[in-house]
Amino acid sequence: MWYTGFLDLSAWQVVAATLLLTHVTIVGVTVYLHRYSAHRSLELNAGLKHFFRFWLWLTTAMNTREWTAIHRKHHAKCETPDDPHSPVQKGLGTVLRRGAELYKEESKNEETVRIYGKNCPDDWIERNLYSRFPNLGIVLMLAIDLALFGVIGLTVWAVQMLWIPVWAAGVINGLGHAVGYRNFECRDAATNLVPWGILIGGEELHNNHHTYPNSAKLSVRKWEFDMGWAWIKLFSLFGLAKVSRTAPIAHRVVAKPQLDMDSAMAILNNRFQIMAQYRKLVIKPLVRLELQRADASVQHQFHRAKRLLSREPSLLQDDQQARIDIILEQSQSLRVIYEQRLALQQIWTRTSANGHEMLAAMKQWVQEAEASGIQSLREFGEHLRTYSLRPAVAVA
Repeated sequence: MWYTGFLDLSAWQVVAATLLLTHVTIVGVTVYLHRYSAHRSLELNAGLKHFFRFWLWLTTAMNTREWTAIHRKHHAKCETPDDPHSPVQKGLGTVLRRGAELYKEESKNEETVRIYGKNCPDDWIERNLYSRFPNLGIVLMLAIDLALFGVIGLTVWAVQMLWIPVWAAGVINGLGHAVGYRNFECRDAATNLVPWGILIGGEELHNNHHTYPNSAKLSVRKWEFDMGWAWIKLFSLFGLAKVSRTAPIAHRVVAKPQLDMDSAMAILNNRFQIMAQYRKLVIKPLVRLELQRADASVQHQFHRAKRLLSREPSLLQDDQQARIDIILEQSQSLRVIYEQRLALQQIWTRTSANGHEMLAAMKQWVQEAEASGIQSLREFGEHLRTYSLRPAVAVA
């Protein structure tokens, strides 16, 4: 019958079909638009690339060049007034409610598209169909949904149209810069959200992505799940994809006798992981110890101290900085490890262009750590010498 459509599915089958259709769209966004087009972290088979272009034209009306340009600008200008969709600048509510509109507004900025939209499709079909008639695709999708599912196809189509604006433009660009957890203290407010991996294709691991934007794999912890990476591995198995870049691996060679140039370059290469280790091995245990020693009247000041003392300084609010000052007044040991943390970050900011200067600065930092009298800090200094650009060679 016309009102049940060609497929004549049950209610649950329609739900399953809708989730499948939206998932294909998510895969197109995360694998093709995001990891391939915007960041070039992998290469894709020409046929697969065109399938995703066609599918996204049908289901989102998004233009590859415009989306790529806006996303690249987001990374280049993140959390500044020029960021197209920063909740820090525009407010969380605005990004959640108007995320898709913010994309649309920025897509009309010719300078954004010109500067950030390089190396995107500009073939005949792009110029004469996808870019010329952007809304024709979603009209065709409506006709297809009505033919396949009948009257309920209108609802299926509506869900398809809302999927990316709600999950990607709203949740990821909004909540992904406001709430959640942070594995790394990158210079913007990006966070990781769980457990939405299947719904958003791994894009919820936003802090990981902003730390390593050119990595094809977004998960870093063993328990994090990146659905987009699972698809990339599957495509690679069939020769449809080739990974170009992933996050650097922090190799450790325990037997290394001293801090050398290899160590210094490995530390620079893995600096975000190093600072995550500093939080775990130095800040966390010392905060716990100082909390036990603190007078009951000031113990409440130490709540969330581990997070505050690890936070990227440029992201601290005035009240957070004031709380840090109070904590450091209460504990000389915490003051030392906090100042040493800032000094360690300054080393690669100040000397990364000169390897010998960086090595000298690292050695000086380790000497100060050893002279601090703080066991966890001294052990971390010893820990740094074990980093290497190459994994340890197994002895037969």
